[in-house]
Amino acid sequence: MKRPNILLITSDQQHWNTIGAFNAELHTPNLDRLVREGTTFARAYCPNPTCTPTRASILTGQYPSQHGAWTLGTKLLEDRHVVGDDFAANGYRTALVGKAHFQPLKSTEEYPSLEAYPLLQDLDYWRRFDERFYGFDHVELARNHTNEAHVGQHYAIWLEEKGCANWRDYFLPPTGTMDKAKLHKWEIPEEYHYNTWIAERTNALLERYSANDDSFFLWASFFDPHPPYLVPEPWDTMYDPEALTIPEASPGEHANNPPHFGLTQSERPDFSYLKETGQEIHGYHSHLLPEAERKRLVATYYGMVSLLDKYIGRILDRLDELGLADDTIVVFTTDHGHFFGQHGLQAKGGFMYEDLIKLPFLVRYPGRVPAGDVSHAMQSLVDLAPTFLSFAGIPIPHGMAGVDQSDVWTGRKSAARDHILCEFRHEPTTIHQKTYVDRRYKLTVYYNQTYGELFDLEEDPEERNNRWDDPAFAAIKSGLLLKFVWAELGKEPLAMPRIHHA
Repeated sequence: MKRPNILLITSDQQHWNTIGAFNAELHTPNLDRLVREGTTFARAYCPNPTCTPTRASILTGQYPSQHGAWTLGTKLLEDRHVVGDDFAANGYRTALVGKAHFQPLKSTEEYPSLEAYPLLQDLDYWRRFDERFYGFDHVELARNHTNEAHVGQHYAIWLEEKGCANWRDYFLPPTGTMDKAKLHKWEIPEEYHYNTWIAERTNALLERYSANDDSFFLWASFFDPHPPYLVPEPWDTMYDPEALTIPEASPGEHANNPPHFGLTQSERPDFSYLKETGQEIHGYHSHLLPEAERKRLVATYYGMVSLLDKYIGRILDRLDELGLADDTIVVFTTDHGHFFGQHGLQAKGGFMYEDLIKLPFLVRYPGRVPAGDVSHAMQSLVDLAPTFLSFAGIPIPHGMAGVDQSDVWTGRKSAARDHILCEFRHEPTTIHQKTYVDRRYKLTVYYNQTYGELFDLEEDPEERNNRWDDPAFAAIKSGLLLKFVWAELGKEPLAMPRIHHA
């Protein structure tokens, strides 16, 4: 039997409930197709609700506290073991197209970064680039979300090759000339959008692999629907802001939460007490927005999801045309979730609600993974690497902390894990928290703090009532704290098996 190909398709910062098959307000026919043809895992989670830590976990099968890329502005050190090395050592072709974000936008002598200025925009360098990059023998990279000035690398090269001589008009200064006051509608023609680039280049690799009969591990890494909220026409007007369900906070819901929750609901909150490194702190600012603006943001965000869906469809169609679909495991997911009004919050930060840490997660493998099923077996992105290796018949390195989900995906087992761990360490000590989730409860603990969070996801699925200090939940809290410690002990990887008594 031919070894399976692995096609990992990821979006960036996509809320778990933005697939049309489960949310009638959205149009996503291609993701709906994966829902019909594969299994939807309704309880999938990220190991960290920001980009770099989670993306490094996908590569390593380890938690951020283990692989070392613990927050944004750090990098995955080059000496870490990555899953692409295991695939390459076993005859697979490996490639990444799109967003990496394994390294920061700044480079230092001690911690050099290929994703940093000015190298990021040295197009001659990227035209010549042919090095292995975190286990991928081929990469085509970009770094910008919509119109950000970080545009460069292979995407900018492609724009020039496509004849888009004025590409700088669509991006912000100092790289480009776009007016930052222009919102929602992105003037870039769809043919030059990075979704088009990612799908085109992914399909070119699929064609090459098919022609050579290569087994492959290929990651198509999309940028949307991560803000800034911009999408080209006609997608910018696809959704009527007045016709959408716009989430919002419940009055008083942050009264029993740690202090940073309530501060987000004030006009000029002071978060200086948390600023330890002096770097930007994601999410620690006022989240108050006018109602009309909140509605428009959701409509644009949904338009970005639908445009993304179109180009995922281009990739799925090419798989079919090349006759690769039956031999390819397709996984669609995202790196972390997103707030667009839930609990009065926007985007992301240190708020471990389901909206931010739960993910869309679809798996298709014809004849092996049940079609049209919805599973509530817990999944973590840290499980992807060991699971992919298991399907390929490649030994799982001892250092991986994720669990093999292959028997769960194929329906031979009902579950491979009974809990989730999610970490958020955005400052060395002042913003350092971990969340434990089991079938019913969610517990969040904070370093050096007596406050915390405890939610009953069965009785309070919208997480409006924090029971951390509720006397009626004292025994439950005590038990969950013990389970959390056990989970922390259990995730410690063993570098090798014990082979003798001494």
